[in-house]
Amino acid sequence: MKINKGVFFVLLGAGCFGFTPVFAKTGFGYGYSLGQINLVQMVISFLLLWSITFLKGFGMKGLTKKNILPIMITGCFIGLTSIFYYGAMQYLPASLAIILMFQFVWIGILFEWAFNKIKPAPITIFAIVLILIGVFFASNILTGDIQGLPIKGFVMGILSAFTYAAFIFFSGKVAVEVHPLTRTSLMVTGSTILVFLIFMKDIPAVFPLEGNLVMSAAGVSLFGAVLPPLFYAVGAPLISGGLANILTSVELPVAILSASIILAETVTALQWIGIVLILVAIVLNEIGPNIIRMRNRTKRTILRPHNKN
Repeated sequence: MKINKGVFFVLLGAGCFGFTPVFAKTGFGYGYSLGQINLVQMVISFLLLWSITFLKGFGMKGLTKKNILPIMITGCFIGLTSIFYYGAMQYLPASLAIILMFQFVWIGILFEWAFNKIKPAPITIFAIVLILIGVFFASNILTGDIQGLPIKGFVMGILSAFTYAAFIFFSGKVAVEVHPLTRTSLMVTGSTILVFLIFMKDIPAVFPLEGNLVMSAAGVSLFGAVLPPLFYAVGAPLISGGLANILTSVELPVAILSASIILAETVTALQWIGIVLILVAIVLNEIGPNIIRMRNRTKRTILRPHNKN
């Protein structure tokens, strides 16, 4: 029963994150700038997360002078991801920006290699190659539809992948003894400060607060910064890390489908092939090493000489 509950909440969190492009694109459609949307959504995220944290009674439990700053610095990667990811959507179709951001999967593997000296296994390298082939198809290069799109959008999309991979990598190492909800609130605090520093000139443009701006920013906040961490905090401890990583990949097809259905973006058959290849590569990277270990263990058992006594 616990496994089913864990799967449900992780899938729910990933599905929520997949809807963020709809709200970001809607905000841009109303004419709001990247700075306006980020400023308002960070304030909403900050207020909601800290309110939930204190209502649940966690407050500042487990925090020390030594771990508060590292948590906030780690949270800055959330702010950077938000800036680059939604910034890419200003110049690219949401479906393409999502695919670029999803490159955090293989970038995270490179981080493990560079910082933890964990060399990727052959099956992991194969998964990376498969992801890159998937990106080739999913980006619509063959049809030439990406020609004429601003290079700035592609740069921001790839940067969002690097900052998201950095957030995942470092968030798993900083103050893990602190409750996830408190850590998330502090991380959002760090990202809020960063966003305010970067978009300081846009602060006056936020006022007077318009309903469409609040609606768009609230959607980005709820489905991007508030609900996914809460659902992950509930579901992830109930299942294995590998299964959680596989399940979170559902945000890719959800995001593509929402962009296709709600934003009316065209997604071709070749793009879907690319998306499927990316998902297969993620699953392969997570379960492949376990399958190989099981096969090797079975071979050793078969080849081991039996004791006649």
